[in-house]
Amino acid sequence: MADISSLDFDAEKIQPQASFEPVPTGEYTVMITESDLKPTKSGDGQYLQLVYEILDGDYKNRKIWDRLNIVNRNSTATEIAQRALSAICHSVGVLHPKDSAELHNKPFVVKVGIRPAQGEFSESNTVKGYSSIKNQKQAAPGGKKPWQN
Repeated sequence: MADISSLDFDAEKIQPQASFEPVPTGEYTVMITESDLKPTKSGDGQYLQLVYEILDGDYKNRKIWDRLNIVNRNSTATEIAQRALSAICHSVGVLHPKDSAELHNKPFVVKVGIRPAQGEFSESNTVKGYSSIKNQKQAAPGGKKPWQN
C-alpha cells in the first residue's frame, strides 16, 4: 500500500488515459511530432522513428509510430524506407530535408493498417501509405482545417 495523499491527486481534474489498442484501419490526417534516428537491434544499421499525432476525428491526439530502415544491410529494406521517406517529403512539401525536424508539424495523410499480434507483442498499427493533405476534404465550418482551430 502507498500513501499518495501528499500528491494532492484529483482524478476529476485529469483526463483518463486512453486505450492502447490500435486505431482502426483507415486514412488519418496526422503530423509528425517527434523523430529520431536510432540504431537497429543488430547494431549494424539505423532506422528513422517517426511519431505521428492524429489531428482530427474520433482518434484525435492518438499517436502512431513508424520506423523507416534508412541504413540496413538488406538493400530492399533500405529502398522501401527511402521510398516511404520520399512519399512523406512530397506529402508535406519538404523535398530536401537536412534534418527530420523539418518534417514536423506539417499535416498530411497516412493510410493505417493493423499488424497482427506476434509472439509476446499485441496487435499494433502499421503505416501503409502517405499522401498530401491537398487530396483530402477536411474543411471545417468557416473553411478552417480542424488542426487550425
